[in-house]
Amino acid sequence: MSKRYSFEFFPPKTDVGREKLQTVRAELNALGPSFFSVTYGAGGSTRDNTLGIVKAMKAEGLSVAPHLSFGGDDEASMLDLINTYKDAGIDRIVALRGDLPSGMGATRLVYAKELVEFIRKHTGDHFQLEVAAYPEIHPDAKSYQADIDFLKAKLDAGANSAITQYFYSIDAWHYFMDHCQKAGIDKPIYPGIMPVTNFANLARFSRNCGAELPRWMTQKFESFGNDAESAKDFGIDVVTRLSEQLLEAGAPGLHFYTMNTVEPVRSIWNNLGL
Repeated sequence: MSKRYSFEFFPPKTDVGREKLQTVRAELNALGPSFFSVTYGAGGSTRDNTLGIVKAMKAEGLSVAPHLSFGGDDEASMLDLINTYKDAGIDRIVALRGDLPSGMGATRLVYAKELVEFIRKHTGDHFQLEVAAYPEIHPDAKSYQADIDFLKAKLDAGANSAITQYFYSIDAWHYFMDHCQKAGIDKPIYPGIMPVTNFANLARFSRNCGAELPRWMTQKFESFGNDAESAKDFGIDVVTRLSEQLLEAGAPGLHFYTMNTVEPVRSIWNNLGL
């Protein structure tokens, strides 16, 4: 079975950002990915922006999957949005729990499993549904096993496959996949790959989302000081090596978090001989 490769964008807030993304996606599309995905802000705060980018990409003939979460929306609004995507010819959705935007008080979080059930109930098998997985375990999880059980529930509810949070430990991946197998999960799980464009930003973001940065890697990046070129080369090397190990270990493909840039994604892609 051939491997599946995909690229993720976030919806830009400015016209300049939108123009830049148009160039970026054209260059990355030349590599031949299976699809692109477009993220969704807390509580659907970028909803119209995401919808606009997804429609524009679809009009360019690209295969694109919007991220989707209930956030503060009611069922009628959510169904309207899902049908808008369906009518636009979109056939893949990344279904997430998402986060509530600040100031929404005690509005209930709608779990991804419920969103998957909702989409299946109203649109049958129209959409290929992706859900999130966490090799280093979701920061809100009660336990390691509880998080695996959550993933299984999402897949059993009708999701086709999962895309993981980024990670840099191949051991975390092996351990996670062993536990998924023991839990009876047999649907594909695609590792999320985060190229390093700015280590300080990555470190800050990782603290917030529970992704572990290995100490040796942090020490190495910090040793470069202001030598941006060496840091860039090291980042490409580390992520290339991790990607190679994942593919050799039987990963069904890779999902790249591009941060709306061509590099270093393209360099890693070329290093892998894809």
